[in-house]
Amino acid sequence: MDNDTSEFLLLEFSTIRELQVMYTAIFLILYVMTLKGNVLIISAVAFDSRLHTPMYFFLMNLALQDIGSISLIVPKSVINSIINTRHISYSGCVAQVLLFVFFIDCDISLLTVMSYDRFVAICNPLRYEMIMNRKACIKMIGSVWIASFLNAVLNTIGTFTTHFCSNAINQFYCEIPQLLKLACSDAFVIEIAGIIFSFTLAFGCFAFIFVTYIQIFTAVSKIPSVQGRKKAFATCFPHLTVFSLFLFTSSFAYLRTPSDTPSHFDFAITIMYSIVPPMLNPLIYSFRNKDIKIALSRLFGLRTFILISKN
Repeated sequence: MDNDTSEFLLLEFSTIRELQVMYTAIFLILYVMTLKGNVLIISAVAFDSRLHTPMYFFLMNLALQDIGSISLIVPKSVINSIINTRHISYSGCVAQVLLFVFFIDCDISLLTVMSYDRFVAICNPLRYEMIMNRKACIKMIGSVWIASFLNAVLNTIGTFTTHFCSNAINQFYCEIPQLLKLACSDAFVIEIAGIIFSFTLAFGCFAFIFVTYIQIFTAVSKIPSVQGRKKAFATCFPHLTVFSLFLFTSSFAYLRTPSDTPSHFDFAITIMYSIVPPMLNPLIYSFRNKDIKIALSRLFGLRTFILISKN
């Protein structure tokens, strides 16, 4: 198959129709849960002026990126399963790779920015408003988007400049390692170098977060109030846990050699970094957060009041 092929064939959930329906239902439930959780976060932050702070501004952006990343891969695989097909166009595959890498890179970069925000809030609280002002936050988000998009473009170009010997992708979406497995020229070495470079940057972000949290934990341990220490730790540990899960599962998926045949292990690893983090982020970062709960209560209370008054 040449580089100008019009379509690829994605991996089926199962060849047995009953199992295919079960997998489709599970994916659809996970997608709806993820969509609902992240939309609630965006609504709470957008409509409650009390949440117009840097921390919640970053949380809202994280929710937007999580919706984007999961919406790129799950609906297509679910629709394919429902209509019993495996096809994705060549241009659709290119778009999926470009945007998925963009959203994944944004997640990594934004989680790094969020760790810096927590560092300033805990270790330098008196200067927090001056350092994390509106202009600085917008610049940080802009830098995240621009750097992530450039990296996504480079990875996409590196992936699709090669010729492919097959059009059967052993994954439920266009995943770069599985596409490189189909390459029948040496051009894929360029993309492998690009992946290694990307993950070098990702581990650099992880090292920054790790060092930042060591300083945060040192500062927190000096807080005289037990309740204050618990509150500070409660905002730090989930962040570090989610980032570690995402980074190490995605690194394992992208840096290991994919199997020649469809593998349940590859399938599970892909789900661990592509679907699980966007689903868990609302639960870990926000729904355990008192301010978010209050904002959602006000939001739905206002809607209820409007409906009652109309009736």
